[in-house]
Amino acid sequence: MEELFYIADRGSVDTANMLIATFGESAGLEAAARADHYKGLGNAIRFCEWRQIERFVSILSQDLSFGTVH
Repeated sequence: MEELFYIADRGSVDTANMLIATFGESAGLEAAARADHYKGLGNAIRFCEWRQIERFVSILSQDLSFGTVH
């Protein structure tokens, strides 16, 4: 199965949860805007981090289970 997302550390998970709590359904859009901001600055590391968070927010927002459920 293809990997759905990558999270570098626990801080990214906390950030995704904070975005969902703060922005609700718009959390993914907020993460995308932050990624675009860093892309404009030429900061590839922060750009990639925010894209990862954007994907994770999208998965957390789904009512479906992904991968193996124990």
